[in-house]
Amino acid sequence: MIYILAIITTKPGKRAEVLDLVRKNAELVRAEDGCIEYQPLIDSDSSRCKFGGDTFVVAEKWRDLSALAAHRTAAHMLVYIDRTKDLIVNRAIHEMRQEWANG
Repeated sequence: MIYILAIITTKPGKRAEVLDLVRKNAELVRAEDGCIEYQPLIDSDSSRCKFGGDTFVVAEKWRDLSALAAHRTAAHMLVYIDRTKDLIVNRAIHEMRQEWANG
């Protein structure tokens, strides 16, 4: 299992616009072979440590590296990247693995 935390910072005031594009793309991503979870997240009101108003995180879970590699080159992802390239200041993609099994 591969976990992804994508921390995306938009140009000032553009987060809602980018999140709308993420929402429109999410159904296609979730339908990809090997996608287990794909969820955009924003700071909760009660969070003591905030990313801020121009940043959001996409939490992803993929079956394996081949599914993740296919996702990165999927046509809808290339379109999403093209549509957001002038709206995003930084995109930090953290590829992670589970350290120990549950239980």
